[in-house]
Amino acid sequence: MSLELVRVDDRLIHGQVVVGWGQVLNPDLFVVVDDEVAQNEWEQEIYRMGVLATQEVEFTSVSDAAESVERWANSSCRTIVLVSDIDSLTRLCEAAPTIRRVNLGGVHHERDRRLHLPYLFLDDREVDQLLALAERGLEISAQDLPTAARVNLEDLL
Repeated sequence: MSLELVRVDDRLIHGQVVVGWGQVLNPDLFVVVDDEVAQNEWEQEIYRMGVLATQEVEFTSVSDAAESVERWANSSCRTIVLVSDIDSLTRLCEAAPTIRRVNLGGVHHERDRRLHLPYLFLDDREVDQLLALAERGLEISAQDLPTAARVNLEDLL
């Protein structure tokens, strides 16, 4: 399987992902799953600047990503999928049961969100969405960097 990581991170492509996870997983492809970014060429160019020249970046909507998960999972291309928020993750995982494991890597403070870890703030609806995904068998854990301890969803909440 070459779907190396499915990560929720509201910053999408940034140093922790490219350097931290990238050095460990050595991805060939980063896939940004975000409905708005998929339609914004200017933002796409900004994100492309953050990866190595040898790495590809693909931008896609949630619905198009759901149709591509199987292809990424069965490809020889090492792929990191980045989703910007819990709502998008939920829609993606519901439409693509091939996804079995998710990393919560960066969901930052907003109104009504509570601190769970220094890099993870969730509101009640997001917690409910994650619990529903976990009930369906998805393995969900939080880990900002590969060198940090992984925190399982049950321990997180």
